[in-house]
Amino acid sequence: MSDSNTSQTCKDYTFNHHLLLPGYILIFITGLILNVVALWIFIRYLRLKSVVMIYMFNLAISDLTFTLPLPLRLYYYSNHHWPFGSTLCQVSGSVFQINMYGSCLFLMCINLDRYIAIVHPLRWRHLRRPKVAKLLCLMVWVVIFLGSIPTAIVHKRNHCKVQNQNQTIYLCFESFSDNIWQNNLFPLVILAEILGFLLPLSCVTYCSIRIFQELCQSSQPKTLRQRKTVRLLLVNLVIFIICFVPYNTSLAVYGMIKARVIEVEKETQASVRQVLILTMMMASMNCTLDPLIYYFSTEGFRNTFKKLRRGQAWDSEMGTLKHQVVENKSIRDQTVSKVKLFQSENFVHPNESSPSLPTAVFLNGPIEDSEV
Repeated sequence: MSDSNTSQTCKDYTFNHHLLLPGYILIFITGLILNVVALWIFIRYLRLKSVVMIYMFNLAISDLTFTLPLPLRLYYYSNHHWPFGSTLCQVSGSVFQINMYGSCLFLMCINLDRYIAIVHPLRWRHLRRPKVAKLLCLMVWVVIFLGSIPTAIVHKRNHCKVQNQNQTIYLCFESFSDNIWQNNLFPLVILAEILGFLLPLSCVTYCSIRIFQELCQSSQPKTLRQRKTVRLLLVNLVIFIICFVPYNTSLAVYGMIKARVIEVEKETQASVRQVLILTMMMASMNCTLDPLIYYFSTEGFRNTFKKLRRGQAWDSEMGTLKHQVVENKSIRDQTVSKVKLFQSENFVHPNESSPSLPTAVFLNGPIEDSEV
């Protein structure tokens, strides 16, 4: 696509670029590693058997989609120039919207699933099926992709002239004119704020309150699944509070300023823009925080990760994890002799109770795939 026709004198964005560069480098490295590992565990070991696993898998895809184009942004912040053309500028700008609002909607789906499982386990249990979860995920992807199209259209690369020099600098991610804000961006901001942020935030808040009330009413000690549910809800709320609330609040305020809905001084507008830039980086952190949901609230994921970290490999025939380290011959012979001795000397009569088998006979149980 063609560049934006807007030509203006270049502003100095060097300070902002140097401020954002280290943060986005950390987000790229951490987010890429964590989400690739998460997707590998989901696909290779857990096989997406539960509803929550399906939502978390799609959440990891959304986070990875955001991290992959980040090197283009890093190059731009490092060199203060965008040489990659307008199309890649539009893609890089729209994947941020896809990730942020996709994360909000997938976190909402996770909370809704926990709400149905705990508050209405019988009435709405037909909604907690893998087919329904996959259909909901497909709907979320359609919504966020359709929503990213207008963002991509207005997110064209623009250019400016360096003062006192006959040089053109191409920009991305910034320098939108007031006319673009008033005619294109501000209506998109309002729509995105309502559907992509306020709706998921309201749903997550309501579901969390109702689940906490339901769990607190019970006088019995909390089960393991209930404790994991509490951890899941708390992590979801923390991600919303840290990542999404500051950015969407500052975006709404800055949008109203640029669209002339509210009048402020130039210094105030510059300050709000600076806050928006920093909160946008905080919103990008969600791709590094979302894996905390998988690790701390999903026992199957956590157990698999721990076993892999200890150097165990996958046994495709048994469906379990086994040790990669091969024991020496003497230890194997000793184990075999113990098993044979156990079989010959410990015959179980009908009226006798069965003795417990040596732990050396069993390696590892199958990977747990609990729903949370």
